[in-house]
Amino acid sequence: MTFSFPDLARALKDGAAISAEDVLAVRREVWPDRSISEAEAETLFEFNRLARDADPAWRDFFLEAMCDHLLNARPPRNYVDEAAAVWLIGQIERGGDGADAIELELVVRLLERALNGPGALKAWALHQVESAVLRDGRVSDAEAAMLRRILFAAGGDGAALVSQDEAEALWRLKDATLDADNGPAWKTLFVQAVGNHLMAYSSYRPLERDEAQRLDAWAADRRSSVLGFIGRMRPGGIGEALRAALPQQKSASDHEAAVDAARAVTPDEKSWLDGRVEADGARDPYEEALLAFVAEESARPEV
Repeated sequence: MTFSFPDLARALKDGAAISAEDVLAVRREVWPDRSISEAEAETLFEFNRLARDADPAWRDFFLEAMCDHLLNARPPRNYVDEAAAVWLIGQIERGGDGADAIELELVVRLLERALNGPGALKAWALHQVESAVLRDGRVSDAEAAMLRRILFAAGGDGAALVSQDEAEALWRLKDATLDADNGPAWKTLFVQAVGNHLMAYSSYRPLERDEAQRLDAWAADRRSSVLGFIGRMRPGGIGEALRAALPQQKSASDHEAAVDAARAVTPDEKSWLDGRVEADGARDPYEEALLAFVAEESARPEV
């Protein structure tokens, strides 16, 4: 029997499951050359929305195909640009029910795999988990693990560093689920992530997408002119992109000094922390654990 997208869509609307045979047929139809058009990607999203049940092979295919499409459809490879992020969020929200488990996993995998991406996509993913936690009234170990993956993913603002907005989101979740039967991983994440916001240091700065695009174009340039090469190394040219791409070497003492400086809680950070701890006039076990962690890491008796 000949496969067609409309036939599968009608079957799914009638309540059919996506079988392993369906997955193989879709893969052969849309991905023979490992290249998926935007129209085909939208069709895959529609199938995912319609499917009431699906063979495990569908999840694997959907994630693999969509990651490849979003990371590699446009140069430079392994970047998610603003347009792709807007398109992705639009596809997920088209169903009107928020992200399902597969769609959220797709966004998190993109954040983990991308060399860089819009901070808005990371914030959107964090909001999805926050909304799910607030609906459930507790933070499960699975949700804590998902939050950890989002917070420390490379593809977003402040790779490996927790921002103030992210720390405040964690604080909201802590307050909302304080008396709930939370998974033990949640308290560990809260302390480590908020502690990271206050005290962590990272010299890693992912290359911006436009700079990566310039590097790709420069690497593909086959002109042999030495003068042309020197010209492209002028200030504001590819030279700056190369310097941005290569990590700046610091001496061991400089690096240690930077780590120590970050570990010290600044007056502004202390004001932020005190304001949240003292907001309700009492310290809860999460706050006590956080304060103990900060005091130990900063090598100060009190915070």
